[in-house]
Amino acid sequence: MVSTKAKRWTVDDYHRMVETGILTEGDRVELLEGQIIEMNPQLPPHAATTQRAFRYLDRLLETVAYVRMQLPITLRPKSEPEPDIAVVRIDAHEYGDRHPTPDDIFLIIEVADSTLLGDRQQKAPIYSKAGIADYWILDVNTRQVYVFREPTQEGYQQEVILAANTLLAPIAFPAIKIPLNQLFLQNAP
Repeated sequence: MVSTKAKRWTVDDYHRMVETGILTEGDRVELLEGQIIEMNPQLPPHAATTQRAFRYLDRLLETVAYVRMQLPITLRPKSEPEPDIAVVRIDAHEYGDRHPTPDDIFLIIEVADSTLLGDRQQKAPIYSKAGIADYWILDVNTRQVYVFREPTQEGYQQEVILAANTLLAPIAFPAIKIPLNQLFLQNAP
Protein backbone atom coordinates (compact mmCIF):
# COMPACT_ATOMS: atom_id res chain seq x y z
CA MET A 1 0.00 0.00 0.00
CA VAL A 2 1.32 3.42 -0.94
CA SER A 3 1.20 6.10 1.74
CA THR A 4 0.06 9.54 0.62
CA LYS A 5 0.47 12.88 2.29
CA ALA A 6 -2.16 15.59 1.97
CA LYS A 7 -0.94 18.92 0.62
CA ARG A 8 -1.40 21.80 3.06
CA TRP A 9 -2.15 25.06 1.29
CA THR A 10 -1.04 28.50 2.42
CA VAL A 11 -3.11 31.64 2.26
CA ASP A 12 -0.98 32.74 -0.72
CA ASP A 13 -1.67 29.42 -2.53
CA TYR A 14 -5.37 29.85 -1.80
CA HIS A 15 -5.39 33.40 -3.22
CA ARG A 16 -3.61 32.17 -6.38
CA MET A 17 -6.33 29.52 -6.82
CA VAL A 18 -8.95 32.27 -6.70
CA GLU A 19 -6.99 34.58 -9.03
CA THR A 20 -6.52 31.84 -11.65
CA GLY A 21 -10.13 30.66 -11.47
CA ILE A 22 -9.45 27.27 -9.89
CA LEU A 23 -11.72 28.44 -7.08
CA THR A 24 -14.60 30.80 -7.84
CA GLU A 25 -17.11 32.82 -5.84
CA GLY A 26 -19.54 29.97 -6.47
CA ASP A 27 -17.34 27.60 -4.49
CA ARG A 28 -18.51 27.77 -0.89
CA VAL A 29 -15.17 26.96 0.69
CA GLU A 30 -12.78 28.34 3.28
CA LEU A 31 -9.15 27.60 4.12
CA LEU A 32 -8.70 26.04 7.57
CA GLU A 33 -5.24 24.94 8.72
CA GLY A 34 -4.10 24.44 5.14
CA GLN A 35 -7.15 22.45 4.04
CA ILE A 36 -9.79 23.73 1.66
CA ILE A 37 -13.04 22.91 3.43
CA GLU A 38 -16.49 23.01 1.89
CA MET A 39 -18.82 25.19 3.95
CA ASN A 40 -22.09 23.74 5.19
CA PRO A 41 -25.32 24.93 3.57
CA GLN A 42 -27.32 27.27 5.79
CA LEU A 43 -30.73 26.33 7.09
CA PRO A 44 -33.19 29.18 7.75
CA PRO A 45 -32.55 29.42 11.54
CA HIS A 46 -28.81 29.80 10.93
CA ALA A 47 -29.23 32.37 8.16
CA ALA A 48 -31.84 34.39 10.05
CA THR A 49 -29.82 34.42 13.28
CA THR A 50 -26.71 35.51 11.39
CA GLN A 51 -28.66 38.33 9.74
CA ARG A 52 -30.29 39.43 13.00
CA ALA A 53 -27.01 39.41 14.96
CA PHE A 54 -25.24 41.28 12.16
CA ARG A 55 -27.92 43.99 11.96
CA TYR A 56 -28.02 44.46 15.73
CA LEU A 57 -24.24 44.64 16.15
CA ASP A 58 -23.78 46.82 13.08
CA ARG A 59 -26.13 49.45 14.53
CA LEU A 60 -24.73 49.12 18.06
CA LEU A 61 -21.06 49.37 17.09
CA GLU A 62 -21.24 51.62 14.01
CA THR A 63 -19.10 54.40 15.52
CA VAL A 64 -16.36 52.13 16.92
CA ALA A 65 -15.99 49.16 14.54
CA TYR A 66 -16.97 47.57 11.25
CA VAL A 67 -19.18 44.53 11.48
CA ARG A 68 -18.63 42.12 8.58
CA MET A 69 -20.94 39.24 7.71
CA GLN A 70 -19.60 36.03 6.14
CA LEU A 71 -16.50 37.68 4.70
CA PRO A 72 -12.91 36.37 4.84
CA ILE A 73 -10.36 37.09 7.51
CA THR A 74 -6.71 36.20 6.98
CA LEU A 75 -4.98 34.11 9.64
CA ARG A 76 -1.56 33.45 8.14
CA PRO A 77 0.01 31.23 7.19
CA LYS A 78 -2.67 28.58 6.58
CA SER A 79 -6.18 29.80 7.37
CA GLU A 80 -8.67 32.14 5.76
CA PRO A 81 -12.04 31.37 7.32
CA GLU A 82 -15.25 33.24 6.61
CA PRO A 83 -16.83 33.64 10.04
CA ASP A 84 -20.50 34.46 10.24
CA ILE A 85 -19.64 37.77 11.91
CA ALA A 86 -16.34 39.57 12.42
CA VAL A 87 -16.15 42.80 14.39
CA VAL A 88 -13.05 44.59 13.13
CA ARG A 89 -11.21 47.91 13.27
CA ILE A 90 -12.50 50.69 11.09
CA ASP A 91 -10.27 50.83 8.02
CA ALA A 92 -9.90 53.94 5.84
CA HIS A 93 -9.83 51.72 2.74
CA GLU A 94 -12.72 49.53 4.00
CA TYR A 95 -10.46 46.48 3.55
CA GLY A 96 -10.44 47.01 -0.21
CA ASP A 97 -6.76 46.04 -0.41
CA ARG A 98 -6.67 43.15 2.10
CA HIS A 99 -8.77 41.10 4.46
CA PRO A 100 -8.72 41.81 8.21
CA THR A 101 -5.95 40.07 10.14
CA PRO A 102 -5.73 39.25 13.86
CA ASP A 103 -4.48 42.76 14.67
CA ASP A 104 -7.72 44.14 13.18
CA ILE A 105 -10.14 41.72 14.83
CA PHE A 106 -12.04 42.57 18.01
CA LEU A 107 -14.56 39.72 18.02
CA ILE A 108 -15.46 36.66 15.93
CA ILE A 109 -18.93 35.12 16.08
CA GLU A 110 -20.00 31.84 14.52
CA VAL A 111 -23.65 30.83 14.38
CA ALA A 112 -24.24 27.13 14.97
CA ASP A 113 -27.18 24.90 14.33
CA SER A 114 -25.61 21.71 12.97
CA THR A 115 -22.02 23.04 13.19
CA LEU A 116 -21.53 23.45 16.95
CA LEU A 117 -19.00 20.62 17.26
CA GLY A 118 -16.89 21.92 14.35
CA ASP A 119 -17.08 25.50 15.59
CA ARG A 120 -15.83 24.36 19.01
CA GLN A 121 -13.30 21.71 18.03
CA GLN A 122 -12.02 22.91 14.65
CA LYS A 123 -12.44 26.68 14.51
CA ALA A 124 -11.80 27.55 18.18
CA PRO A 125 -8.21 26.21 18.08
CA ILE A 126 -7.53 28.10 14.84
CA TYR A 127 -8.84 31.36 16.29
CA SER A 128 -6.95 30.79 19.53
CA LYS A 129 -3.62 30.13 17.76
CA ALA A 130 -4.17 33.34 15.78
CA GLY A 131 -4.60 35.27 19.03
CA ILE A 132 -8.27 36.18 18.57
CA ALA A 133 -9.08 37.41 22.10
CA ASP A 134 -12.87 37.10 21.91
CA TYR A 135 -14.72 34.27 20.10
CA TRP A 136 -18.44 33.57 20.54
CA ILE A 137 -20.63 30.80 19.19
CA LEU A 138 -24.37 31.43 19.04
CA ASP A 139 -26.07 28.05 19.43
CA VAL A 140 -29.47 28.52 17.77
CA ASN A 141 -30.79 25.19 19.07
CA THR A 142 -30.30 25.92 22.77
CA ARG A 143 -30.23 29.74 22.63
CA GLN A 144 -26.90 29.69 24.45
CA VAL A 145 -23.67 31.53 23.73
CA TYR A 146 -20.30 29.83 24.05
CA VAL A 147 -17.70 32.45 24.94
CA PHE A 148 -14.00 31.70 24.40
CA ARG A 149 -11.31 33.99 25.81
CA GLU A 150 -7.64 33.97 26.84
CA PRO A 151 -6.17 32.49 23.65
CA THR A 152 -2.95 30.47 23.66
CA GLN A 153 -1.22 28.29 21.07
CA GLU A 154 -2.80 25.27 22.79
CA GLY A 155 -6.36 26.65 22.80
CA TYR A 156 -8.55 29.02 24.74
CA GLN A 157 -8.00 29.00 28.48
CA GLN A 158 -11.50 30.24 29.26
CA GLU A 159 -14.77 28.84 27.91
CA VAL A 160 -18.13 29.72 29.43
CA ILE A 161 -21.65 29.00 28.27
CA LEU A 162 -24.20 31.76 28.80
CA ALA A 163 -27.97 31.83 28.49
CA ALA A 164 -29.53 34.25 26.01
CA ASN A 165 -30.93 36.37 28.86
CA THR A 166 -27.38 37.42 29.84
CA LEU A 167 -25.62 40.74 29.22
CA LEU A 168 -22.11 40.40 27.80
CA ALA A 169 -19.53 43.04 26.91
CA PRO A 170 -16.98 42.35 24.19
CA ILE A 171 -13.42 42.52 25.53
CA ALA A 172 -12.62 45.39 23.15
CA PHE A 173 -15.65 47.42 24.26
CA PRO A 174 -16.18 46.78 27.99
CA ALA A 175 -18.65 49.65 28.36
CA ILE A 176 -21.01 48.19 25.73
CA LYS A 177 -23.20 45.55 27.33
CA ILE A 178 -24.94 43.36 24.75
CA PRO A 179 -28.21 41.65 25.71
CA LEU A 180 -27.47 38.30 24.08
CA ASN A 181 -31.15 37.66 23.37
CA GLN A 182 -30.94 40.50 20.81
CA LEU A 183 -28.61 38.32 18.72
CA PHE A 184 -31.12 35.49 18.40
CA LEU A 185 -34.41 35.25 16.55
CA GLN A 186 -37.25 36.12 18.85
CA ASN A 187 -39.59 33.29 19.70
CA ALA A 188 -42.63 33.19 17.47
CA PRO A 189 -45.89 34.07 19.24
